[in-house]
Amino acid sequence: MNENQAIDYIQLGIEKGLIKLLDDGKRIEYVEQKKSRLYSNPEEQVQSEAYCRLILEYGYPKHRVQNFVMVTMGSGKKEADIVVYNDDDCLEPHILVECKQQEVSEAEFAQSINQAYSYAFALPNNVKWVWVTSKIKNDYFQVDKSKNTRKPESDIPPYGVDKLAPYKFVKAADKLKHKEGEQKFFDLQVVAEDELTRRFKQAHNALWAGGQLNPSEAFDELDKLIFCKIWDERKARKQGEAYDFQVIQEEGKGSNEEEKQRDALRKTNEALFIRINALYEEGRKKDPEVFRDNIRLTHERVRTIVEYLQDINLNKTDLDSKGRAFETFMDSFFRGSFGQYFTPRPIVKFIVDVLPITHESLVLDTSCGSGGFLLHALEKVRREANEFYDPESKEHWQHWHDFAEKRLYGIEINEQISRAAKMNMIIHDDGHTNVISADGLLKDTKLQELSKNNGFKYGRFDFIITNPPFGSAVKLTEKAYLDTYTFGQRDTSWLDLKNSGVKNRDTQSTEVLFIEQCHQFLNAGGYLAIVIPDGVLTNSSLQYVRDQIEDWCRIVAVVSLPQTAFTATGAGVKSSVLFLRKYSADKTHALQQQKLSLQADLLTENSYSQEVARIEKEKKTILDQAIGANYEGNTAAFKKTDAYKAWKTEKSTEYTEQINELKERLEEAYILKKQSALSDYPIFMAIAEDIGYDATGKQTGKNELDIISTELARFIVKEVNRESI
Repeated sequence: MNENQAIDYIQLGIEKGLIKLLDDGKRIEYVEQKKSRLYSNPEEQVQSEAYCRLILEYGYPKHRVQNFVMVTMGSGKKEADIVVYNDDDCLEPHILVECKQQEVSEAEFAQSINQAYSYAFALPNNVKWVWVTSKIKNDYFQVDKSKNTRKPESDIPPYGVDKLAPYKFVKAADKLKHKEGEQKFFDLQVVAEDELTRRFKQAHNALWAGGQLNPSEAFDELDKLIFCKIWDERKARKQGEAYDFQVIQEEGKGSNEEEKQRDALRKTNEALFIRINALYEEGRKKDPEVFRDNIRLTHERVRTIVEYLQDINLNKTDLDSKGRAFETFMDSFFRGSFGQYFTPRPIVKFIVDVLPITHESLVLDTSCGSGGFLLHALEKVRREANEFYDPESKEHWQHWHDFAEKRLYGIEINEQISRAAKMNMIIHDDGHTNVISADGLLKDTKLQELSKNNGFKYGRFDFIITNPPFGSAVKLTEKAYLDTYTFGQRDTSWLDLKNSGVKNRDTQSTEVLFIEQCHQFLNAGGYLAIVIPDGVLTNSSLQYVRDQIEDWCRIVAVVSLPQTAFTATGAGVKSSVLFLRKYSADKTHALQQQKLSLQADLLTENSYSQEVARIEKEKKTILDQAIGANYEGNTAAFKKTDAYKAWKTEKSTEYTEQINELKERLEEAYILKKQSALSDYPIFMAIAEDIGYDATGKQTGKNELDIISTELARFIVKEVNRESI
């Protein structure tokens, strides 16, 4: 277990006999008081944990900690969640705790503070401390009934302690010697994936729900503060030194208590903002491309986010957990705000697992989205490092970190998603250096110019793993670069005798252009794994694309995905994963020349041009004879008659069909000749019907990609890697 792992106080409370879960976990019993409640109630789950923490963490005697305390409020009665007493008879209330469910809004949380404050003042004698908690957010106050004040504090005091430091979280707190009667400090703790996801979502909601920011702006600002949080955790600090990314209480000045409290709040928030901004600037100096603009939040809003994140340790949270948490949060946000979707993890994992990527590989995703493919490639190299080094050693870190910093590249056209991808990489302990925001279809020289990164060169990469955008078209009038692509030019058939030269297409689908772009970025022998709509593989109108791929690459595999593969993420196009290995320029040239030779032989053997000329001449003769036989006067007038036009159309169609039949015979003959003349090789084919989730995203418990992955990886090693490319 990670030494910084958050303690499961519910389980510990059960072990210590403080609580019991009854009726298959539906109810909870507080043993000391013999009281039970519905444990399915979200607030009860928070309350039961707070109860156990007061006893097990803060050290209060269990008989002095009372749940569900009745409080007289005017003519009625209400129930305070928890009251901690100073005496064994429970007559002198010391701490009042108000519990809210984890998904509570900021407005509701603020209301609960006022509610707790009113309970504290309504109780007989003086309550000195108030703790308001939703588990993932905590506020603490020292209250004085005689002065009608509530002073924000860093914590509630442990048993036997009266005075607190202005901060709560310090490095290596568990290694500090704790004396009785002194405050206990806490180190940052690793939390579970679902809780981390919840914190990200709650923090995001807190930023935009009030209307000061839209969800998109809120996402950007949250990204910046997560960046600061990670940077703070990575800073060198001594044992017992306080973290900067936390609320540290400041003392206020004023002529009365109310002025002092207002001044203290202002100073606390201002000092926090200064510390956060300093962290941001430190990190930004090292990585100026991650965030280009300043933090655009008020001091109060910065504090709101800090309160959600200050007690957790992101750096020590295992990669899978924090990665999934951030990606889950990103996915839900981008789908809701932009209609964007990211490649599901099972597909990403499958593609990366089958490819022979190592720490020496150069890897690119031309449409990287949130960075899923790049992160799985990084994780693969981390696993590789485990084979050579102790996971705690410097050599292990160097092995994968050099790969992350120097050999992982990504391009994402949406600047906000690009920033999110960089943050995703940072959360996963780096790999964001070569992620740029640009149109992935720009030429390499333009990408280098825009990004100031010379790594984006054609013919450089060993692996390209990508799921490009498809279903849309690039228009020549919108994107001038379309005429620089082979697939941006009209297909010129070898049987088209009237071809007057290459012509630009008006439009071309993005997925087809990305196939060519990826081919250009690959080195000879490099692998491309690309998710494409099935139409690229099956539509007769796209045969020219398949023919060109055949010239450029060795087709390694085609793995068909189920119709539902992308339904849960917002897309329903039937797709497959195409695996290719790029030929050398010499091999591509030799293949093209061989095909041209076969075509030339067929044209000669079948006297194609002469036969087409004969048919065209016969058509002209028939049409001319018809005019002479039917009209001896004004031929121009005769040609305009409906009868002649109908007859001419019918005859023209007959001769056109003769030419088309000739073309079909030659195309069929060409296919047979090509199959006979060109070198044959095996292609791995597979159909996956269940890939671990259904159309709604619900887990099915079965993933056929796991079996296919093993077989395809073996096929690549046995059949493909050994070939001369």
